[in-house]
Amino acid sequence: MATTDEFVPLPQLADVDGYRPTTFDYDPPAGSKDPRGGTPPGKSEWVDVFRKSIPEFRKRAAADPRVPDAASLADRFADDFSAALDRIHAGDHADLFEGQPTVLKMCRLRDETLRSLGFTDCFKDVKATENERALTVLPAVLAEIDAIADAKDRLLALIQGAFAGNIFDLGAAASAKLHEDGGGDFRSTRARLKSRPWLVDDFDSLHQAWTANGATGGELASTWRKCVMFVDNSGADVVLGMLPIARELARRGCKVVLAANEVASINDVTAAELEDLLPRVAELDETFAEAVKCGAIAVCSSGSDLPVIDLRRVSKRLAAVVDDADFVILEGMGRAIETNLEAAFDCDALRIGMVKHPEVAQCLGGELYDCVCRFEAAGYI
Repeated sequence: MATTDEFVPLPQLADVDGYRPTTFDYDPPAGSKDPRGGTPPGKSEWVDVFRKSIPEFRKRAAADPRVPDAASLADRFADDFSAALDRIHAGDHADLFEGQPTVLKMCRLRDETLRSLGFTDCFKDVKATENERALTVLPAVLAEIDAIADAKDRLLALIQGAFAGNIFDLGAAASAKLHEDGGGDFRSTRARLKSRPWLVDDFDSLHQAWTANGATGGELASTWRKCVMFVDNSGADVVLGMLPIARELARRGCKVVLAANEVASINDVTAAELEDLLPRVAELDETFAEAVKCGAIAVCSSGSDLPVIDLRRVSKRLAAVVDDADFVILEGMGRAIETNLEAAFDCDALRIGMVKHPEVAQCLGGELYDCVCRFEAAGYI
């Protein structure tokens, strides 16, 4: 993990001083309304979001073959984190973190509790398994996309693929249960996606920008020169959801920098894992192989060690590599909804993800598994 002085703000943030990474207030005043239309849950409900995730984390930790005495240490994690949640609920958390609870602080507390017991990547094996499964499906998914001639229909298929892939999230109790029960595979999830209009639906504006140069169908022309794409989970999420979007952008002439975690957190893909995945994908697809070969698709560590992200703290290397990017994509509930949904950028920005916490849905005035596609053109504040 990078040291503090190796972090800098993402260059595309429009107002670093005014930037607030977290979207939802974890301790709202009684009777308040969320500005996005819903009724905000109280602190006890947000604490329960993290409490409900404990069984999945304990299960993965107990089965970690890299940690001696994993089962007893997993029980200790569950006890320690549950006790910390009790203290947060009671307001007795001054020695856990400064100020009021936020999703950033509570994710860090959970991950640091795991790491302190030796669990540095207890989802490693399930990530590898899901990556392999996704790779077997990828050629057919790309063939389906390539068969769509109309630019708008093609873009819609890509965005729907991102939604379908984003269901693989073992940090959310509902989607973790879905995975355990054998549901949530890419094709069935894509077939069951809620129809438009989605909960947040800027798809038409996205399409307008996507084809702003007049390109249609298979014409190789891009609105943007370089895109920084913050990816989320391993497996279907990145392989079947985000890499096809990166491929399409590269095919149209836009360079894509895939920004992934430096350090493992839940089942999120790391930059090192993504580096290993790219040649595997290239073996399966000539278009992707050419993009990787010429540097049109590349990986860079975001510097992050959490499933959410504060864009004031990205790696210096990422900031330098994407300094000239004119398109920001944030994907997943953690990076695009729970954080950064209201962030202002000085370039075009897209936030896409699926709602996998009922409490997040409540804030947004929606339902579980609703879809968010928020696109804002440059200069929106």
